[in-house]
Amino acid sequence: MNPQCARCGKIVYPTEKVSCLDKNWHKGCFHCEVCKMTLNMKNYKGYDKKPYCNAHYPKTSFTIVADTPENLRLRQQSELQSQVKYKKDFEESKGRGFSIVSDTPEMQRLRKTQEQISNAKYHEDFERARGRGYTPGLDDPSMEPPLPCLCVVWNCLFMVLFLQRVYRALYDYTAQDHDEVSFRDGDVIINAQPIDEGWMYGTVQRTGKSGMLPANYVESCN
Repeated sequence: MNPQCARCGKIVYPTEKVSCLDKNWHKGCFHCEVCKMTLNMKNYKGYDKKPYCNAHYPKTSFTIVADTPENLRLRQQSELQSQVKYKKDFEESKGRGFSIVSDTPEMQRLRKTQEQISNAKYHEDFERARGRGYTPGLDDPSMEPPLPCLCVVWNCLFMVLFLQRVYRALYDYTAQDHDEVSFRDGDVIINAQPIDEGWMYGTVQRTGKSGMLPANYVESCN
């Protein structure tokens, strides 16, 4: 007979079961008691037979979860499953790149504004050249009318892309695996991309290192 979930009380089937803290949980129900971040066997901390993330774990000098052979086996099994899932989600997220915000209303507005500025500069330079007694591109074949400064447009667009992905760390975090990244409270996280519920990928501006990080450890700066 299938057991009940310790969180929601519904039946837990083998394909979605997490056995930990002497209880059975749905994978989605195995989350931090405080912030609700989804946990797994490698990043949870148990206290009073309840799961917590590292930031909200009650401050004690010991842990209730003992390294019994059964717990070690379950942890290793969960780590393998989690790594496969995170790697898949991470690769899919990388494949999407930055195209998801390429045509936002804000970017369209910036593009239109910069085009207007560039056109005004073009006409100003053109009139200044005519005032010196010749028409660029007409009277002097060696001269071409000044082109709009498209580099400014691209700088604005990249700033929008950058600003839409800036976060600030709320807590210290130490990487638990080779594909995660460590950071300190107050660090700025750039180029952040959501991966799945509770996790994102980003770069720590202070260290220049990139990797996965828990989404509930940071807040948006936008």
